[in-house]
Amino acid sequence: MRKVEQQSTLAEQRGANGPSHSPSQHGEREASAALGGTALRRDEQGLALVGDGMVLRGDFSQLLPRIRKGRLSSELLVRAAKVRDCAEPWAIDATAGLGEDSFLLAAAGFRVSMYESDPTVAALARDALDRAQANPDLADIACRMELFEEDSIEAMSHLGDTPDVIYLDPMFPERRKSAAVKKKFQLIHHLEAPCQNEGALLAAAISAGPRKVVVKRPAKGPHLAGVKPSHSLAGKAVRYDVIIPASIKIPLA
Repeated sequence: MRKVEQQSTLAEQRGANGPSHSPSQHGEREASAALGGTALRRDEQGLALVGDGMVLRGDFSQLLPRIRKGRLSSELLVRAAKVRDCAEPWAIDATAGLGEDSFLLAAAGFRVSMYESDPTVAALARDALDRAQANPDLADIACRMELFEEDSIEAMSHLGDTPDVIYLDPMFPERRKSAAVKKKFQLIHHLEAPCQNEGALLAAAISAGPRKVVVKRPAKGPHLAGVKPSHSLAGKAVRYDVIIPASIKIPLA
């Protein structure tokens, strides 16, 4: 659930990127919308956000090296999210963005429900997912991923079933300093602002009753909403805090 600085009208994109994942949507010549210095454009490679001399396009094929045998199990996110005694665990990525972390979870065997509330980012993620489902090298993984363009806080209050894992990666200032920001994500900053409702986001995730909530943080960043995790897995740049809802006794706003 990433807060949007500017609302954008995407009439053309909504026509091309509706609720279904039909590959035929890619037959359009081009779709674009003004987004405060950036624009969405469609070409033969798919939908892209362009601006400031940069191009941002979702592409799960770039993650193939990370899911090779022997490498996927060493991913910190996969280790943090791992659950036992479940053939196909269900994960909710409540802050999906372009879906790269969702893809890693799906590659690890999770069925993943992705939530992204910003229509522009959701359009990019949906296009990437469509292309992945049509790619023989990615299709088996992509078929375990489902994208919802809606507010995850609201969605988590009426799931109808209990997920095994809820994953949170809210944007916030400490993680987005100049040297730490990948160039391709600079365009996203035209659309998204740091998370302003950390307490509500974490409370919604905990209230959904998963086995664990996994939160992505900068390696030296503060805990989300000030809640101390049950344990953490840390790398050089990022840290994954694992919260076991049954152990939380702090009321969250």
